[in-house]
Amino acid sequence: QGHLIESGGGLVQAGASLRLSCAASGLTFRSYCMGWFRQAPGKEREFVATIGWRGATTHYADSVKGRFTISRDDAKITVYLQMNSLKPEDTAVYYCAAQIRVAPTTTAYEYDYWGQGTQVTVSS
Repeated sequence: QGHLIESGGGLVQAGASLRLSCAASGLTFRSYCMGWFRQAPGKEREFVATIGWRGATTHYADSVKGRFTISRDDAKITVYLQMNSLKPEDTAVYYCAAQIRVAPTTTAYEYDYWGQGTQVTVSS
């Protein structure tokens, strides 16, 4: 049974940066595509970014493209989300997810394992 634990969230001002980390256990990490999703109060969970095997493929939501970068370190069994130029609309609980697929997808229900989430709050 896979487990994912996110960390790195916090309260920052607009324009600041944060780096989220997601540590995995109980799964063959290098075989999984990894994703980040977020959910703001009163809204549905939405796709943020995803990364395939060995980091060869990445996809981003249009709202974060050019500001966020997803990366993975298979030796550390960890996936990261570097978030720059944060905006108040980035405020949400950020979730890490894992899926065992050949290529990463952007659909939440296609992910097999989820973390508990980490809160990111961006003040204006």
